[in-house]
Amino acid sequence: MLSSFSLDSSMLATIGGAFYPDGYSMVMFPDEAGAMAVADELNAQNHEIEIFHLPPASILSQITPTVSDADNPLPSAGTEGATVRAYTKLAREGHHGLLVRTPDEQAADQLMQAVRKVPYSMAQRYRMLVIEDL
Repeated sequence: MLSSFSLDSSMLATIGGAFYPDGYSMVMFPDEAGAMAVADELNAQNHEIEIFHLPPASILSQITPTVSDADNPLPSAGTEGATVRAYTKLAREGHHGLLVRTPDEQAADQLMQAVRKVPYSMAQRYRMLVIEDL
């Protein structure tokens, strides 16, 4: 089911507070049409799948600010800050995002089968202590 995105504390890293939605994958698309095509296909396969649409304004207003203090007092040991900065750069260029619940490999594979049918900018899967390129 496609929902509007609203950042909550469960989607933030424990240390630093950067965007880190464990158990989800974030995919960025050059335009809204690509994002919606993937969301529609995923919904057709599974009506219970959790999907959030993130237009550029949502990324810039909700996700971008999570890295403002993520590197203070020391730079992050992980890549979450750099990943958020990449989302920010793409959002400023008009890219849209989908945040999709991917609790296991099968869900991530199904997501990427749909994603690879349209142009996409980047795809990241968040797992405990790992941000994986898809």
